[in-house]
Amino acid sequence: MSDPLEEYRRKRDFRKTNEPRGDRSDDGRRWVIQKHAASSLHYDFRLEVKGVLKSWAVPKGPSTDPGERRLAQPTEDHPIEYGDFEGVIPAGEYGAGAVIVWDRGRYRNLTTDDDGEEIPIEAALEGGHASFWLEGEKISGGYALTRIGSGGDERWLLVKMDDEEADARRRPTSTQPESVKSGRTIEEVAEEE
Repeated sequence: MSDPLEEYRRKRDFRKTNEPRGDRSDDGRRWVIQKHAASSLHYDFRLEVKGVLKSWAVPKGPSTDPGERRLAQPTEDHPIEYGDFEGVIPAGEYGAGAVIVWDRGRYRNLTTDDDGEEIPIEAALEGGHASFWLEGEKISGGYALTRIGSGGDERWLLVKMDDEEADARRRPTSTQPESVKSGRTIEEVAEEE
């Protein structure tokens, strides 16, 4: 069986960065959104699937408005413990820049087939469409990831479902910039470390 974290480990020099190596596995249903000031500011959306965090870079961050579609570029799988990482990735390292835990929580898979039977989340993602219910501190409710490109041009859309948690007026990325882990902003993390 191949190591799902091989690409993640290959891109990092763990003698220089305090990012986690990925030695822990978990069968939970955690998710996290990390605000990341790398070469460009973006939000990394991560879903726990089969012992790793499946990851997408979302340039504008998540929306609570079902009318907005957010581009989500797939990135390499990350270790489970990366969901707790907050700090500064050193200059010269892959993804250099400050990272905060912007939001996190548990999720429930909502993806079903035509007969209403649940499709496992890993199969749903492999098939190009997954729906899930997020329970977070800043965002909650139904969201969907849908693949719109493939091969070297693979990209996804992250869309809020129209449910009781939808709110076209809310802008949590601008009104709630702080970390749910430390209460610090990304600028404070960058200055302090």
